[in-house]
Amino acid sequence: MAPLCAPASSIIYNDGHCPIPVGKMKYIIVTGGVLSGLGKGISASSIGRLLACRGYKVVPIKIDPYLNCDAGTMSPYQHGEVFVLDDGAEADLDLGNYERFLDISVQGDNNITSGKVLREVITKERRGDYLGKTVQFIPHVTHEIRRRIDQVGQAQEAEILLIEVGGTVGDIESMWFLEALRQLRQEKGAQDVVVCHTTLVPMLHVVGEQKTKPTQHSVKELRSIGINPDVIIGRCEVPLTEETRRKIAAFCDVPERGVISAHDAPTIYHVPRIFEEQGLTDFILNRLGLSTRENSLLLWNTFVDRLSNVQGEVEVAIVGKYTELRDSYMSHIEALHHCEAATGRHVKVRWIESEQVEQGVVKEPFLGVDAIVIPGGFGWRGIEGKIQAAKYARENKVPFLGICLGFQVSTIEFCRNALSLEGANSTEFDARAPHPVIDILPEQQGVEEKGATMRLGAHRVLITPGSATARLYGADEVFERHRHRYEVNPKYIPRIEEAGLRFTGRSEDGRRMEVFELAGHPFMVGCQFHPELKSRPSAPAPLYLGLVRAAIERRFGPKASGQGAPAAVVR
Repeated sequence: MAPLCAPASSIIYNDGHCPIPVGKMKYIIVTGGVLSGLGKGISASSIGRLLACRGYKVVPIKIDPYLNCDAGTMSPYQHGEVFVLDDGAEADLDLGNYERFLDISVQGDNNITSGKVLREVITKERRGDYLGKTVQFIPHVTHEIRRRIDQVGQAQEAEILLIEVGGTVGDIESMWFLEALRQLRQEKGAQDVVVCHTTLVPMLHVVGEQKTKPTQHSVKELRSIGINPDVIIGRCEVPLTEETRRKIAAFCDVPERGVISAHDAPTIYHVPRIFEEQGLTDFILNRLGLSTRENSLLLWNTFVDRLSNVQGEVEVAIVGKYTELRDSYMSHIEALHHCEAATGRHVKVRWIESEQVEQGVVKEPFLGVDAIVIPGGFGWRGIEGKIQAAKYARENKVPFLGICLGFQVSTIEFCRNALSLEGANSTEFDARAPHPVIDILPEQQGVEEKGATMRLGAHRVLITPGSATARLYGADEVFERHRHRYEVNPKYIPRIEEAGLRFTGRSEDGRRMEVFELAGHPFMVGCQFHPELKSRPSAPAPLYLGLVRAAIERRFGPKASGQGAPAAVVR
């Protein structure tokens, strides 16, 4: 079916420099108020899932008002994990939600930041593109925002463009984005743009009443800048009462059908079902003048049902450096959820701070776990704790998956303790290590700028036929996403492999080690890439699935994982 968006040639010019496409593309804008962390990203992803299930091509955009050009230089403590895309862009973690919910791969252009917008405006000013005009936020910055939005819609042939605005209404840094969206709605017309506003509806347990004042004030703030919401998504502990719905509808000037309860759910994957049961999809389609082409929510509901009916439990330890903020490992958590539905077993996560392992704060931190994961990270802090975790998994034959930094510290541990290479280390942590078994990538030497300079994005990985990894993927080559500056030092590879740690995945040119497997271990696998970033509800990351199945077999016995082939044992 032909897309609803306009052809690339259908352009008008508001100031001679900022093309705004004209066509039938529809827009859904998701904003938030009261406070951050209400789940705008999950609301937006759920709306996108529901509309995609009705047969429309939904393209998501995340607007982040921070001045960083991308999320790549920010600490995970600042903004959660950095989600790397196929094209190498380092983006906000909400793009991971979009990919998982919509089962798509997005691009760097789908994440618009203040840094990107302002850098482009200044670049144009320096080139003289504005022909001597005084460059201002209105119209130049707002037009640049709109140009980027519609460029994404055109390039990706969107029928419905789903735009989430980060932060909360009233934040100074997001004002020009909201003004650009106000202009967009005015130009396109209310029939082509739906605004969904997510707010907090707290309950005072002393009186047992849901309070609507925060929502009323948030909507008032939104309307004061010229944007009237069509849908109010009330974030709450328990479902909104009919009285609360009526009150919000009356005071915020929206239909009662447009007041949606976003109450606590067992998992984020239940939210589309909750929205659908309240008629949100039909309300939005009717509001946009669209009809239902199909209704394919059955597969999503099947996944949710499987996730809701897991039996038995295995415990997986995640040994990280940023465990105080769980969003730092969001994609790992979701990959485990996907494995739960695939295996029918609940995966309990034991969070272990690697610094505490290193300092001996926790006695026997790994006792009783069924599997261990060491995720990625940067810097020397907590490294020795991660090395201890890898040693414990190797010596006690606990299923293990090392990812990126986890791949590297596992190699260091093996060289120290299996090869007796005293002082083996990475030059990231010790520039004068006597045995630099992990060293900086050749092309990274001399790089000074930190932003977008690592080895990033999807790269081809060649897998050894017949290996455990090849069996898990069902293929001898894969494309996985990378984010690193260091690699296994080629000088040590023959000695490492001779001792039993075999590199069964390599880069296309054969120079870089991508996957290792430990011979004789039930499941000890490391990968330089990030498999969690491409895990989907319908297709769990193969290495994670192999790990969870190995954990199930460790806990419940050899045939308990429900797979046709045995858990990936390296012979």
